[in-house]
Amino acid sequence: MEAINNIISFNNAFWSYVLIVILLIAGLYFTLRTKFVQFRMAGEMVRLLGEGAKKSGNGQKGISSFGAFCISTASRVGTGNLAGVALAIATGGPGAVFWMWLIAMIGSATAFIESTLAQIYKVEDKGGFRGGPAYYMEKGLNKRWMGVLFAVLITVCYGLVFNSVQANTLSLALNNAYGLDRFWVGVVVALLTGIVIFGGVNRIVKASEYLVPVMAGGYVLLALYIVVTNFTLLPSVILLIVKSAFGFQQVAGGGLGAMVMLGIKRGLFSNEAGMGSAPNAAAAADVTHPVKQGLVQALGVFVDTLLVCSATAFIVLFSSAYGTEGLTGIELVQAALAEHIGSWAVNFIAIAVFLLAFSSLVGNYYYGETNIEFIKNNKKWLFFYRLAVVGMVLFGSVAKVAIVWDLADLFMAFMAITNLIAIMLLGRIAFAALKDYREQKQKGKDPVFHASAIQGLRNVECWDKAAEEVAAPK
Repeated sequence: MEAINNIISFNNAFWSYVLIVILLIAGLYFTLRTKFVQFRMAGEMVRLLGEGAKKSGNGQKGISSFGAFCISTASRVGTGNLAGVALAIATGGPGAVFWMWLIAMIGSATAFIESTLAQIYKVEDKGGFRGGPAYYMEKGLNKRWMGVLFAVLITVCYGLVFNSVQANTLSLALNNAYGLDRFWVGVVVALLTGIVIFGGVNRIVKASEYLVPVMAGGYVLLALYIVVTNFTLLPSVILLIVKSAFGFQQVAGGGLGAMVMLGIKRGLFSNEAGMGSAPNAAAAADVTHPVKQGLVQALGVFVDTLLVCSATAFIVLFSSAYGTEGLTGIELVQAALAEHIGSWAVNFIAIAVFLLAFSSLVGNYYYGETNIEFIKNNKKWLFFYRLAVVGMVLFGSVAKVAIVWDLADLFMAFMAITNLIAIMLLGRIAFAALKDYREQKQKGKDPVFHASAIQGLRNVECWDKAAEEVAAPK
């Protein structure tokens, strides 16, 4: 028990005084240096995503940009969008939602930078591509030790700890809805996870491409229905969120700092901007210019927070379940939905959580796999990692909620700080790539990247020797 308290105490200090400050500084810096790319090029983001969907599975050397978007969104859009948002509201108040929105709008620029860098420094692998922060740390900064450190952190954080969080929420939802024993839920989910992850990256992509549109789209449509039917309450709820974010009551009560921390922490857990997770999926995409995938991944932050997280916030705040003592996390979402659409909402949330959590399990696994291959391309290591993932899914299904969330926050903090240092140092490369992309677009071209476009750019094997191949019509 003392060890758990030490973890919580360290988390609070590290998040309050170090990580949040660096996250905000980095996000503002990237927003200003890219001239607000996340807003200025929003239309281009949507266009590129549609273009990628049309080309999906159509002879790419790697996976399509849409496939990479689905893998990263599968990891982003998980139980944090339901349980995490509800937990932040129940604990920190409605104002926490405002800080989630803010960190998403600022963090989208950070997501653009890290995913563009992942594309620039990606490597060829078994007829496709792989990459991510570990790769741009080694090739861009010439610091393999830093890349290995990050690879270990993300493998433990996503493949093991975060997967236990997803399994935890999934088992709680099914237990609450149907009274199913959490252990046997864990056994079934662990078996399903094993079937997908032992099938390799193509099976992971296929699972993500089918599950992501269904789970996210269905949940947002339901939330939209609830917003429309409660339209008269919308102005007062938005006002409540904004007032709570800056309210004198929170300041006077000493709760403002805790609310801000909760909102940013849960927002980062959900959209992952700056953590270095999504770049692992972004690097696998077959695109003609790194900026294309950077823009697509920046859009993913908006989809995650401004759509899915906001959906949960409105569902909760439109109901009287908010403020009910003892209701928090996924149970609060289930109670709020039941008030809006009837008792069958408990079943709906159980199914939604299953899809959300399961897609996140396979997306999280992929991040660990590509980083294990960075450390050492060894089939035995990969086999034992897959077994460990299955084991952590089973553990998370029966563990106490506080333990898994505190562990997730701890590893997320270490991982994010390592990645933020790297992208701050390499940001100039992404800025130059964005400038090249915009210059080609202004000339009416479909941008194609060549390593020579950025002076002094080195260790970019895919763009050095494959520029003509990438430029060729598909």
